[in-house]
Amino acid sequence: MAETLQKKLQGELEKYQQLQKELGRAVAARQKLETQLTENNIVQEELNLLDDSNTIFKLLGPVLVKQELEEAKNTVGKRLEYISGEMWDEGDEDPKKTPQKFPKNSLKIPKKFPINPPKISKKCPKNSLKKNQKIP
Repeated sequence: MAETLQKKLQGELEKYQQLQKELGRAVAARQKLETQLTENNIVQEELNLLDDSNTIFKLLGPVLVKQELEEAKNTVGKRLEYISGEMWDEGDEDPKKTPQKFPKNSLKIPKKFPINPPKISKKCPKNSLKKNQKIP
């Protein structure tokens, strides 16, 4: 019976570890999207401060290419819409809630098999050190 319990616990632990990995990937992707959203909002604010007399350049590879103000505003606006759509897609779940998919009681160990950690004594035996001997 202890072996089946051990196998069950091992299986549940593996499931939990897999969910933790998925959570890590989801959180990393979310953080990346939030960073991109913030950067693009800053770019949009800066573009709104400009007028048609300002020159705007777009970096394409190693080359700066001249770009019209309206074209730049449209590009940034579409990028913001896309990133927002990726972040708030209705089909996605909140990655912070993912661990709740794992049953709360799945790792409870039956009371028949209590696990008691070994007791560690903090006291030294009386005769283990000689007088004036230093502890290494």
